[in-house]
Amino acid sequence: MGSVSMKFIKFVGKLLSFVGVFALFLVINLYLMCVIFCYGPSKNARDIFVTTMLETGQMKFVVGLVMSDDKVQKIVDSNSLTAMEEEVDSNLIKVETNSSQLDIELKEVSGNTFFGKMLIVKDPAKVKLATIYDGSWKEYGVTLDKLVTDNDANAGVNGGLYFSDSNKGGRPLGVVVRDSKIEYNNTSGLAGLYMIGFDENNLLQIIDIAGKSKSEVENIVKENKIRDAVAFQEESSDANNHFVKLIINGEKRDVKGSGSGANPRTAIGQRKDGTVLLLVTDGRGANGHLGATAGDLIEVMEEYGAVNAANLDGGSSSSMYYNGKYEMTSVTLYYSNSSWRLPTGFVVSK
Repeated sequence: MGSVSMKFIKFVGKLLSFVGVFALFLVINLYLMCVIFCYGPSKNARDIFVTTMLETGQMKFVVGLVMSDDKVQKIVDSNSLTAMEEEVDSNLIKVETNSSQLDIELKEVSGNTFFGKMLIVKDPAKVKLATIYDGSWKEYGVTLDKLVTDNDANAGVNGGLYFSDSNKGGRPLGVVVRDSKIEYNNTSGLAGLYMIGFDENNLLQIIDIAGKSKSEVENIVKENKIRDAVAFQEESSDANNHFVKLIINGEKRDVKGSGSGANPRTAIGQRKDGTVLLLVTDGRGANGHLGATAGDLIEVMEEYGAVNAANLDGGSSSSMYYNGKYEMTSVTLYYSNSSWRLPTGFVVSK
């Protein structure tokens, strides 16, 4: 019995030694890869690597292992979006109805580092916000397909800031407006907030609410007759690299370098006839793609005729559900055929 126990202990020791050596090997290789990307011959590869890593939730620290804060900030500054002060001019949108056109079209889009799909929704009145709110918010959100089916909708995409720790996804951040009622309103501690959604005339609104109090947000919702909206963040430090405005009143936002890192993205736009554009792209290794940059989103939205367009979300949350199946799914391995849990999402009603 003692001999068997000693053999087992030796076996476990050898196994742990192997695992330790293997783990060390992976760490060393990761570090060397970072060095190669950050100090190799390709400036473009370096910039994309740095800005992309900074946009991830858990891997921001990697860049700091091999580069100083000053160098990182210089790269961020040279791959950013210039400030865009213009506000949406609703008079440029004239909602039209044309029975000869399909209610919803699905198009494939692609670029050098991403693949995505665009939902083209002719009637903007059908694009609404779905939430899990029933008088209170929950600890856990639901997957996108449930948001769509529970609201008797045809399609949906993720959208809006939320607490994503441990993929619980039950609590939003910033502002949530559904059916002209404010369901969440807390902008405290969040830099660069914008409210993105539709007013009662079915026009896409992109409104700066940074630094606004609860009562000020309430007034903005009331004065602009907002019916459905979420919040996203314009924050270009190396801590977040979030961005919102893409195209305003037909004018593209100026881009430095790529504008941002490459990641999965979810964006929304509206054409001059009111048609709504819902775009989701892949990234983070899905299908061999890094993802879409801010510059990529701007180009795609311009190509599809957006007068106004904004970034809604990105990363592992990005997903699209249409006609009973996922067209774009989370890039997280465990949820590769589904989505992360979400508190909110824009859906297309039947």
